[in-house]
Amino acid sequence: MKRWFMLLLALVVLVAPILAQDAPPIKIGVAVAQTSNVALLGQEQVIGAQIAGDYFNERGGINGRPIELVFQDTAGDEAGAINAFQTLISEGVVGILGPTLSQQAFSADPIAEQAGVPIIAPSNTARGVPQIGWFISRISAPVAVVAPNAVQAALELDPNIKDVAVFFAQNDAFASSETQTFQSTVTDAGLNLATVQTFQTTDTDFSSQVTNALALNPQLAIISGLAADGGNLVRQLREFGYTGLIIGGNGLNTANIFPVCQALCDGIIIAQAYSYEADSEINQTFRTIYKEAQGKEPPQFSAQAFAGIQVFVEALTELDNTVGLASFDETSDPLGQLRHHLNAQILYGSYDTPLGAVSFLPTGEIVQEQFYVAQIKMNEDGQTGSFIFIR
Repeated sequence: MKRWFMLLLALVVLVAPILAQDAPPIKIGVAVAQTSNVALLGQEQVIGAQIAGDYFNERGGINGRPIELVFQDTAGDEAGAINAFQTLISEGVVGILGPTLSQQAFSADPIAEQAGVPIIAPSNTARGVPQIGWFISRISAPVAVVAPNAVQAALELDPNIKDVAVFFAQNDAFASSETQTFQSTVTDAGLNLATVQTFQTTDTDFSSQVTNALALNPQLAIISGLAADGGNLVRQLREFGYTGLIIGGNGLNTANIFPVCQALCDGIIIAQAYSYEADSEINQTFRTIYKEAQGKEPPQFSAQAFAGIQVFVEALTELDNTVGLASFDETSDPLGQLRHHLNAQILYGSYDTPLGAVSFLPTGEIVQEQFYVAQIKMNEDGQTGSFIFIR
């Protein structure tokens, strides 16, 4: 009798993964900017998410049940994010990684909140994003925590800095939030905020702002914008003769800025929530996969997207281990119940990601311990470069 029981148990163990694989994939939405000027950031998020999808499926998905990443392009505006969210929700995703911009989050996240769909924001660092609702979390550390590190690094490089020129994109919620942090950090450090110049993310000509700023002879320039406009502003600052240090905000935190300002990108200081040099096993695995596929070191936006998918996968796995995902099929609202319990598990769990050990406050705010500062070093070809960690 004991022998038959052991044989039956072994059969169950062998068959269970097969049954899980035969079950429909679990859909996770990815709503990021694949087109428009924001695509310089969104394309890196697509790569990070794809690497995560392949990585976790190769390791069995959710206890043998595969995940399916469903991508929607948010483009660069609020309407694109709203459409992407509505499409993904109607397609039955359990949660959504996105959108790319904080500006988009303030429009699209309330739709997910009303529908009861968990959101993990991969790059929404503006104030107030997690407070949109209980279903809204972010894997991207808030700008108020990250940005001040860049100013401190600049002062270490040049202790003689006294006058600072600040530039920011006034039509972008993230840039407007980030510049407040930068300006407060500047004044708190006893520096003179010589001028604050505004622009639009769609601008390409910054001659007026640059001329006004350089007339005051600043030793430090700080730019809050996106990769395209920010890169052009960097280029024009240098072309107009500015030789001081430049700090770029999180929107410039991408190698896709290199073709924009080219050799003139050299020396830009950018605070980081991720380092490819971090020696954790998951980070070095992610780094190896990324380098083999892309031929360069992984950037922050890709690492955050990978981490966001990882949180979804690990939370789903833990939920399956404790109550069983199949148990939700027996409820009157299977998908709604699954989404609700998934969000609770996301907030409850802790995760060893490429960003380091992270967890979430009950508000959905990320808890992250380690931050960095990098400086761009361009190669002799003036087209390629790398982020060198200095802090």
